[in-house]
Amino acid sequence: MSTVSDAAGQFGRNEKLGAVLVFGSAFFWSFGGAIARFLAMDDAWAVIFWRCLFAAVFLFFFMLFRDGIRGTISMFLNMGWPGGMVATSFTIATTCFIVAINYTTVANVVLIQAGVPLFAALGSRVFYRERISPLTWASIATVIAGVAIMMSEKLNGSVSPVGDALALMIALVFATTTVLTRRYPNVRMTPAACLGGVVAALIASTQAVTLAVTPEQLGILYVFGVFNLGLGMALFVTGARLIPSALAALLGTAETMLSPVWVAIFNGEIPDVRAIIGGTLILAALLAYLTAEFRRQQKLAAAR
Repeated sequence: MSTVSDAAGQFGRNEKLGAVLVFGSAFFWSFGGAIARFLAMDDAWAVIFWRCLFAAVFLFFFMLFRDGIRGTISMFLNMGWPGGMVATSFTIATTCFIVAINYTTVANVVLIQAGVPLFAALGSRVFYRERISPLTWASIATVIAGVAIMMSEKLNGSVSPVGDALALMIALVFATTTVLTRRYPNVRMTPAACLGGVVAALIASTQAVTLAVTPEQLGILYVFGVFNLGLGMALFVTGARLIPSALAALLGTAETMLSPVWVAIFNGEIPDVRAIIGGTLILAALLAYLTAEFRRQQKLAAAR
């Protein structure tokens, strides 16, 4: 009996740790808009190159520090097709975003990406029979509504088949990453994220007009790549394998909620009323879901 109880307690602790790590990834990713405001570069492909390069280098040295040379090499060799899929998804997401905003608005892209929790939940249900509770579905619907409210004033009403299709592609590949990371918890996805950053940087290098930047801009790009993208990705791929896919995707929407806050603090751009209402709705949905889920786990552990 004690063994079962200990296992249940360990499971609960792992899920809490996973939730904290995934929320941490959303926290660091949410600084992206504020950091980008400090960049004075016209060539978006050059931004992709330096950002992804710095992120890949950070992830590589992070693995060396944590796992050593042999461990790092072993992770690259053993990541298999799930790791290859995650690397491909990371490459597609980081490159498609820049191309997408050349055809449609950032608000349109963000609104479409709000479907990530829904896609992740459906993927987990269809392919891996992972049960999705009514509370999860309700939380997903509430989060999507909150994002819609946040972005409603910024939507231009026009439809761009290319831009919106690319935004949908970003949402689908990120949902795929979430599901695969959860489905294969024994496969370390950090090398996959590192590889995806390298490939994205290589692609960007062929499209950029010039890769030359000033020292000041290089410093901003370093922060953009290491702390915003690299650290965020390291936290996500570590935490997403410990929690259900739908929960990981839900926690990721905290990025949308927090982004306007940092832009207001660091760039002086005060969010409008709709952004505040939508962000509050997202926060309420996340807190309600997490509170109910952790109470459920405590009751299950006590019953055993």
